[in-house]
Amino acid sequence: MKVSDTCIYCASPLYHLREGYVKCSQCKKKYSPVRINQIKTLIQLFCNDENALEASKSLNITYVTVSKYYQKFRHICAEYCEDHYHLHRTNESQYEEYLYIEKSKRRDKTAIFDSHNFLTFSYGEKVYTLLMPSLVMYKQQFVEDNLEGVYYKEFSKFMRMSKIIKISEHDNAITKFWHYFEQFITPFKGVSNDHFPYYLKEAEFKFNTPKQRRAEILEVLYFKSNG
Repeated sequence: MKVSDTCIYCASPLYHLREGYVKCSQCKKKYSPVRINQIKTLIQLFCNDENALEASKSLNITYVTVSKYYQKFRHICAEYCEDHYHLHRTNESQYEEYLYIEKSKRRDKTAIFDSHNFLTFSYGEKVYTLLMPSLVMYKQQFVEDNLEGVYYKEFSKFMRMSKIIKISEHDNAITKFWHYFEQFITPFKGVSNDHFPYYLKEAEFKFNTPKQRRAEILEVLYFKSNG
């Protein structure tokens, strides 16, 4: 393994220590090049859509460790998407509302309260997502009041609208992202409400960023945030 002569955190010259570690002459960080390469490999696997379980097996490290790194990467994606949108958005943007319900729940009359509702803005060929407040807080009260017919009617209306969207000839960034997001999120087989915003931003980052540039961007941001 070739060891760089410059610090991964600040690009200053390194001292090479006998135990295989290196130490920066400027920021004084001491680290293992083996661990740095492992993190870079994890970033590459994350950007190539390899899930945490597959990555843990291929690198022979624990699933819990990989999951923690993946969650950190998703946080970085979220920050990058926020910054990128506010730097590059134009006055001529469009937006549409999207209601996402897991496929396994779409026949459930109460599923609309477990849905994730988000706005999708387009700026150029890129998108920006904004998650709306969850309806889950209202679910129990509606069940207790026997109002199933009311929200099931709205749920059925959504399903009809969803089908219209899927067969629509309008081929714009927003509808492209919706199709991309459905394909992206399905393999996870359910994401908790706490983690959903970060999976949404991961999808936004990957949709907006050419595959060959994803790892490069995440590497810079990861080591900058830990510098």
